[in-house]
Amino acid sequence: MISTDFERRRLPIDGAFTIARGSKTESKTVVVRIENGARTGTGAAAPDSRYGETIGTVTAVLPDLLAAVESVDDPLSLDRIDRRLRGVVHGNPAARAAVSIACHDLAARRLGVPLCRQLGLAPADAPPTSYTVPIDDPEMVRERAAAAIDDGYPILKVKLGTDRDRELVEAVRAVAPETTIRVDANEAWTPHEAVEMSAWLADHGVEFVEQPVPADDPEGLRYVHEHGALPVAADESCRVLADVPEVADRADIVNLKLMKCGGIREAIRMVHAARAHGLEVMIGCMVESTASIAASIHLAPLADYADLDGSLLLAENAYDGPTYEGGRVTMPDRPGTGVRPTE
Repeated sequence: MISTDFERRRLPIDGAFTIARGSKTESKTVVVRIENGARTGTGAAAPDSRYGETIGTVTAVLPDLLAAVESVDDPLSLDRIDRRLRGVVHGNPAARAAVSIACHDLAARRLGVPLCRQLGLAPADAPPTSYTVPIDDPEMVRERAAAAIDDGYPILKVKLGTDRDRELVEAVRAVAPETTIRVDANEAWTPHEAVEMSAWLADHGVEFVEQPVPADDPEGLRYVHEHGALPVAADESCRVLADVPEVADRADIVNLKLMKCGGIREAIRMVHAARAHGLEVMIGCMVESTASIAASIHLAPLADYADLDGSLLLAENAYDGPTYEGGRVTMPDRPGTGVRPTE
């Protein structure tokens, strides 16, 4: 017999997390638990209003999603469960992702292996994660970047989308002259601004630019891809499997996130589609707890790039699991996703 439940949690962020779309001081999450005998699978949703989700929408659809899991009544039938979940709600990706993570955690626990091993992946193949430097005044950006370098992070992801973007990049470069830098504009630039910034960023040794223009401007993304000086990563423009071929001639990299695509099975399908279209892959995250981000860490061996520092931005985290040593993220050798409550 399978039984299920969920609860809301509020996790404070260490300071504030600011991007071009706004700022927040906490991560609102919903933790999902699926029990089968003595084993419990855990997942979590980190909804983002950018994709039409809130804590309210997640909790509204979770009873139906969990009822679908209970109707299958076989924690190892992950493809059948995935089809049922997509049949219950078409959207609501964070809610479906929370259930997907919990189901995969439970199934791997039943088999007694870490999730990555169940998926046939080698943890050593995972790329190092970047560390995110959010928008702030130049002095704070410089301090955050310097602290990350001191902690051994070899890659910084700098949030842009302000009238001080060049000043912010220069502030980071001042303390990180040899460090790999990636930038993320979160849809803030026009196509012409993006091309101009791309040339300037290339002169400052930036590796690539993420989502330079709004997702509702696909031709603008194509323009930046064709005329810019840097590779382009599609984030908001690439949410689900059907989006991969749509951005294949407009981007070089796709940023896959469980909270965007709706779960582990969809993310794996997107990886294969990206490879078929000649795209590189980044595994990313929201600002989210270990209860959800651990699953993305297990998927990281499939990717060329990783941006999996979301839980590090929290002042409190209700679950533990991964160990961060510089950019290397290691999950404990425990069955499932390897997370466990800290309380």
